Amino acid sequence: MPAQPKATLEKILELLGFNAAVEEHPLDDGILLDVKSEDSGRLIGRQGQTLSDLQYITNRLLFQQDPASPKVMVDVSGYRAQAREALIKKARDAAGKVRRWGDIVELEPLSAFDRRIVHNTVKDDPDIETYSVEVEGTDKKVVLFRPRR
Repeated sequence: MPAQPKATLEKILELLGFNAAVEEHPLDDGILLDVKSEDSGRLIGRQGQTLSDLQYITNRLLFQQDPASPKVMVDVSGYRAQAREALIKKARDAAGKVRRWGDIVELEPLSAFDRRIVHNTVKDDPDIETYSVEVEGTDKKVVLFRPRR
């Protein structure tokens, strides 16, 4: 039976006690499930952690139903879009500092999802290279920007 991303997320939210509507939108590399709820703050969580966990659980359940199911990105009231724009701006600012001063610039610890956004933002920049470096004692890594050699 093919996985049903929208129905799966709606069921998870219902079981968690959230009254929410889910809209499904196609993406280049998967599906976006946009959640509309009165309780969006609780669904997003601190620094988007609850939202990330919700996305992880949804993808795991879908994969168990159908290993060929597309990747799902879960967003709540446009939070990820806003966070993504802020992250892209931060990456461009860091690249600008490296270009201007020639020093290594380090961003705060980021999730794998966020690091991917940062790396993709500057991947075509001929003057800048980026690396992910593990932060001891956490599951997160920082992104280092430095001049390309």
